[in-house]
Amino acid sequence: MAAGAGGAALGRAALAAPLVLLYYGFSIGITFYNKWLMKSFPFPLLVTLLHLLLIFALAALARALARCRSGRPRAALSWADCLRRAAPAALSTSLDIGLSNWSFLYVTVSLYTMTKSSAILFILLFSLLFKLEEMRVTLLLVVLLIAGGLFMFTYKSTQFNAQGFILVLCASFLGGIRWTLTQILMQKAELGLQNPIDIMFHLQPLMFLGLFPLFAVFEGLPLSISEKLFRFHEAGMLFSLVGKLFLGGILAFGLGFSEFLLVSRTSSLTLSIAGIFKEICILFLATHLLGDRLSLLNWLGFAVCLSGISLHVVLKAVNSKGDKTLEPHKEANSDPDLELLLHHTEHGDKEEEDVETPQQ
Repeated sequence: MAAGAGGAALGRAALAAPLVLLYYGFSIGITFYNKWLMKSFPFPLLVTLLHLLLIFALAALARALARCRSGRPRAALSWADCLRRAAPAALSTSLDIGLSNWSFLYVTVSLYTMTKSSAILFILLFSLLFKLEEMRVTLLLVVLLIAGGLFMFTYKSTQFNAQGFILVLCASFLGGIRWTLTQILMQKAELGLQNPIDIMFHLQPLMFLGLFPLFAVFEGLPLSISEKLFRFHEAGMLFSLVGKLFLGGILAFGLGFSEFLLVSRTSSLTLSIAGIFKEICILFLATHLLGDRLSLLNWLGFAVCLSGISLHVVLKAVNSKGDKTLEPHKEANSDPDLELLLHHTEHGDKEEEDVETPQQ
């Protein structure tokens, strides 16, 4: 029995390792990509819109390939159903991504990473507001640690920018709403959107429509008179820009897919722990590669915030184990569509896990 449990644990670890590395590659890659691109092409909302179009095209291609391989029709929602059921999730997602990209015009990667981690704080506040969570001392401690750490990280920061900080904070607020609504959407079995490819396919058009008015107001006129897009003197510059934007779309698609894949193949706890270490990696790379300057107080604030996030993860893990001892053990077969998309050879069972909020 012990040997069998140990073998199962090793098997899960062997499966999680490449998925975590895949998630790290896309998540860290797109963070530094966005900061790099904003220096040469300062139109974050346009970049986001173009990425949404590319993600939609890639999701449509993946759905077509899966349909050809399986011979089964894909989930398809009418526009009326999309607007009624998916519009809130799509709008919050588009604004979260758009404001996050916008903030890179003003803030460093380290400040962005630290502030974005406060999304858990907003999720907890929403949970208390809607009575999804009961007020507990440990929950209050998590909120205080994250908020206190964020304050220490931004206090007297030499590279602090108020406008960029507000943009990231608003994005974190919307991120809490985004993943809560996305979780509800994916858990509605009658919609058939459990597959990440399907949900990305249905959300992208609504996300585009939701973000376009913001783009038209803030970037429409500056873009129309900028040689960055409409007045190129050399074709090579235009092709270079198209290549840069295409690379970002690939990274954005890979990030969205790898987040859902990591949760579906392992657990939400794995993604939460991976997110903590990802932030450490990003701050380390930002200070060494981009020259971000952090004081001792900033690093201490980062450590305090991470301790709050870690405490939240531990509490969720303990509560999850407690629930499993009270309920019968449930098994769910692996999604055959994911198998087709990933050419996975194993068709074993996986433990059914609740989708928790991933971090961008």
